[in-house]
Amino acid sequence: MAHQQQIVAGVAGRYALALYELAKEAQAVEETGALLEQFQALIETSEDLARLVRSPVYSVEEQVGALKALLEAMGIGGFAANLILLAAKNRRLAKIEEIIQTYRKLLAEERGEIAADVISAEQLSAAQLEILKGEIAATLGQNVQITTHTDPEILGGLILKYRSKMIDDSLKTKLQNLKIMMKGVG
Repeated sequence: MAHQQQIVAGVAGRYALALYELAKEAQAVEETGALLEQFQALIETSEDLARLVRSPVYSVEEQVGALKALLEAMGIGGFAANLILLAAKNRRLAKIEEIIQTYRKLLAEERGEIAADVISAEQLSAAQLEILKGEIAATLGQNVQITTHTDPEILGGLILKYRSKMIDDSLKTKLQNLKIMMKGVG
């Protein structure tokens, strides 16, 4: 229970937990998760949708109208669509990716998996992802559900976040540490 409280902290956590409980009651947890994943994939591949979701410039009416049309066209309905539209109506659309990520963590916990976030400088290939997943699972002794993000600013390497831990093996951090050490030498 204490771990679940860590997962559901903040606005995103409250939205994700409410959605999760509703979906669980209706036995639609997996379906809802799949639809949220589909929406997340759309955000990652469409600059226009990402702008609509993240920018406060658009009015509630513009966001809701555009999202209704998009969700219908993509076949995203049910609890997932209701959550996305509710977030837009409540001016919380900028938090939707964090809500989806928190929902993933709740789903992973129910499955007995560990939800991990991996940040890399470039998109990981399917083969690299499978190797990474295997290594993390072997180290932690549990199945792992990985969510990937790209951040070119880390230059290389990876940043791994799971539960309350973070392992930063990025080139950017290594260079910063080297710079600090070099200042101490002179």
